[in-house]
Amino acid sequence: MSIDQQSASIQTQSSRLFGLPPLVSDNTRVLVLGSFPSITSLARQQYYAHPQNQFWRIIQAILGSSPRGICASSYEERSEWLLAQGLGVWDVYASCERAGSLDTAIRNPLVNDFSALLRQCPHLRLIAHNGGESFRHAKYTATLGLPVVKLPSTSPANASWSFERKLSAWREAVLAAGLI
Repeated sequence: MSIDQQSASIQTQSSRLFGLPPLVSDNTRVLVLGSFPSITSLARQQYYAHPQNQFWRIIQAILGSSPRGICASSYEERSEWLLAQGLGVWDVYASCERAGSLDTAIRNPLVNDFSALLRQCPHLRLIAHNGGESFRHAKYTATLGLPVVKLPSTSPANASWSFERKLSAWREAVLAAGLI
């Protein structure tokens, strides 16, 4: 089954979509929170799986390449490398109703429970919201008592920001968290 067929299957199986589990470890110092995985990401069960999403390219540009090059690595290798760098990934929404992948199409979302996050990630220093929709829920993550920043979305839908401009904003946040 092709990715497009898997995506269509996900859309028709249920009106309610469920997100991915957090990609975190006890070494996580910065947690990147998106809004909700794209249809491609849900079909592949991978964060930032859409080939035009710039997340992996930005992280590689900031932190340097993994041994094989982060963008050329398997998802498992990328995930292990990301965690080894002190970065984690999750989403604000645990589930929602949505046609397509745009944040503007999200309906009836259920926000993830962030209360156990500090126990899972005792070294967590910063919550970085990947885009405006995620940042709308900063009030939930701010209750953790950590700095919270809004970063430009790495989504291809955020075409008003160039790659270089996104990279600069992301680099600043990673520097502030002491990861580089």
